Amino acid sequence: MAKTLLRSGCLDDFLALGENGQAVFDSAFQIRETLRLRKQQAVADALAIPQPNDEGDRVDWYAPQEGSVTSWAAASDEERRTALRYLDNCLSNVASLSARCQQAEKTSIRLFGALLEKALQFPGSQHVYLVNGKPVITFWGFVNLNQGARDDVLECLRVVESREPEIAFIPEETMPEPEPLPVEISEPEKPLLEAPMAVQVDDDSPVYSLTAVKKAAAEEEKPAPSPEPVAVAVKQRRRWLLPVAAVIAVAIAAPVGYLLLSGSQTAPVATAQAEVPPKPIAPAPIQAVDVAKTTLPLTPAEVVVPPKPEPAPVAAPEENPEPITVAADVPKNALILPAEAVRIGSTKFLNGTWRAQIDFSDPITGKAPSLRYQIANNKGTVRLVHGDNIVCKAEVFSGLHQNGALMIKTRGSARCGDGSRYPMPEVTCKTGSNGAAVCTGRYEGDKVIPITFRKVSN
Repeated sequence: MAKTLLRSGCLDDFLALGENGQAVFDSAFQIRETLRLRKQQAVADALAIPQPNDEGDRVDWYAPQEGSVTSWAAASDEERRTALRYLDNCLSNVASLSARCQQAEKTSIRLFGALLEKALQFPGSQHVYLVNGKPVITFWGFVNLNQGARDDVLECLRVVESREPEIAFIPEETMPEPEPLPVEISEPEKPLLEAPMAVQVDDDSPVYSLTAVKKAAAEEEKPAPSPEPVAVAVKQRRRWLLPVAAVIAVAIAAPVGYLLLSGSQTAPVATAQAEVPPKPIAPAPIQAVDVAKTTLPLTPAEVVVPPKPEPAPVAAPEENPEPITVAADVPKNALILPAEAVRIGSTKFLNGTWRAQIDFSDPITGKAPSLRYQIANNKGTVRLVHGDNIVCKAEVFSGLHQNGALMIKTRGSARCGDGSRYPMPEVTCKTGSNGAAVCTGRYEGDKVIPITFRKVSN
């Protein structure tokens, strides 16, 4: 057994192909061994080796040889083309060998040819792997549910997946540098400092008054002829008044001159919002209520004693009371026979996949065989795994008896992969006390064994 695990999966997720009730998967080991003996080693190497679990519901697929593993989706175009040529050659050899076997006289060889014709069918491209560059098929002999065998087995591998378009990067165009704009030098504005303006001063101007005062002071300082004594006193008093007049004239002329030189300016007007004095609000007058005038009619309280309750009538005990049965919890996914379905004779509740557990062990391996029923509209198949992973299969049919019991029967014994036969039980199910079905299997010789059914999928 090779060590490289390629894929694992549940058998119920796919539809097994076969011939005359014999599935390709049940004869997988015989098919690979026969191909090797018929010198078709290349075809045998393209089929993965299956290994089912103990319950027979899942299977692992291993590569026939060790090496690097690549999925079909991850392989390159050249690797896919080489693998397709390899599988086309294998398909031609299988078709030629299958045609020769179906023309043989022996029934077993004709059956092998019919199974070999469907052996290379597989669900899809995700089930194909490349081991050291060579293709290996897993889940061969299966197709997807609700699909049949493809006329072109390798059709799903010939589909050319559209690749994403490549985005070409366009280099950015270099924009020409803008030409420098001509700089025009404007004419200089008028200087901030201009030549002093000639100020015309009239007689009433404050500046004229200041000039006149200075002129008068200068004239006063000129020497004069010696006056008379009275004139000298007046002259001394006039000299004392001149400095005072000059100071007064300067004090008046300075602000007036500043206003003339700086221009007229408007003084900011300060506006103040008039404050509104708050008006006191007088509280509303509280009206006094005269208690003496508003008297309520009062009556003396009385103590009322409640009446005593009458005792409830006690029912007389029945002579033969019916026992009360408390239904136990129904196990999860257990088989239940709906009363309405049983009344109208419908078995739609049985459609789906069921796992049955037989209450006895194989005397050789010490393990109980695993049963798996797949039923739709009263028809289906049963798959049994016993011993050293020996798989057996048989057709089944179901129905309701007149007494309301469910019957599941097989058409003879099951056919096993090693060529042997295995007896199958005749199943009878009735509704139990807790609502779940109580089933038993009857073998030849009236041997009855309990069987438990659990639903796996719809």
